[in-house]
Amino acid sequence: MLSFFLTYIVWDPNPAVFSGFDRLRWYSLLFALGFIISQQVMVYFFKKEGQDERLVDKLTIYMVLATILGARLGHVLFYEPEKYLSNPIDILKVWEGGLASHGAAIAILFALWLYAKRTPGQSYLWVVDRIVIVTAMTGALIRVGNLMNSEIGGKDTGTDSGIVYARDAEEILESLKVPIASIEAYKPSDRDAELQGNGIVPVNFELVISKGNFSKEDLEGILAQDIKYAFTRFNSSKEYLAEPVETPLNFEILERPGDYLVTVKTFGRAKYPTQIYEAASYFVIFLILLGLWVKFKSRLPDGLLLGMFLISVFGMRFVWEFFKEVQVDFEQTMQFNMGQLLSIPLVAIGIVLVVKAMTKGFKEEKN
Repeated sequence: MLSFFLTYIVWDPNPAVFSGFDRLRWYSLLFALGFIISQQVMVYFFKKEGQDERLVDKLTIYMVLATILGARLGHVLFYEPEKYLSNPIDILKVWEGGLASHGAAIAILFALWLYAKRTPGQSYLWVVDRIVIVTAMTGALIRVGNLMNSEIGGKDTGTDSGIVYARDAEEILESLKVPIASIEAYKPSDRDAELQGNGIVPVNFELVISKGNFSKEDLEGILAQDIKYAFTRFNSSKEYLAEPVETPLNFEILERPGDYLVTVKTFGRAKYPTQIYEAASYFVIFLILLGLWVKFKSRLPDGLLLGMFLISVFGMRFVWEFFKEVQVDFEQTMQFNMGQLLSIPLVAIGIVLVVKAMTKGFKEEKN
């Protein structure tokens, strides 16, 4: 499959929305925005179908708790049970990462069953059929958040098109024992002759370093050793960069008033932008499900939208997993990874729901 890009780009966004204020991150903002927009869309659905819109607040509480708890427990049980069950307190450390969409899906379906059971006048399938519309949209926003975090990336494309994730390498460089004022990774315009068509592509890192007590000669010695070590010894660097081990570091230092401008010339690995693939897929699914609701509303057979959601979202998830990097070590020897194995039963359930719904047919229009 061709990469999303005709050429490669170097991706190094700051995961924080505002520089210098790390507590507000793009992932958290987009995650929360998904729920806020979803709540307003559900209010609109309830109004149009004659339901009490005040129940949306109650429904939102069920959804938020189910998503967070389900996604966390799903990761714990499906991906790293030994790690977390031996240290149960670590399960609470959500900020360290580790959320599984399959766990969230299962928890949401269960939470909505509880909600419908305690809410007269709304059947389980009626509620779920509306929820999955906004869930697809929220899923798209969350994948954009993953992109801003430079996480859940794809495998090497093997071509000179794709995306080079440079953020991890920048964070490693920030830990160097020199006063770094800024770091920027970019695609150099003057190194196209170095492209070989194998996915190992030129990348430059530009560092602004305050002079302090460093002479140019001292700085050369420090950087030649420390940056070479950072680019060739750290696992995250080796995953995203392709700095040659056997040759000296290729860099230049320009002395300026008050600082040094250091340009490091290295190579990166062009990857599949799987976050973009998934986000685009989920947004298209959102539009299709929303379009069906707009056209048919209460005439929709119960379970149709849920079934279509399960088939399309987890069917696409199964496909995109082929292009993702392995997330945990035990998947290295598996023909299908855990995400794919968990997707299969959900797709099967979706097929059953769609067949049953279409057998019943569309409901009579209410006068």
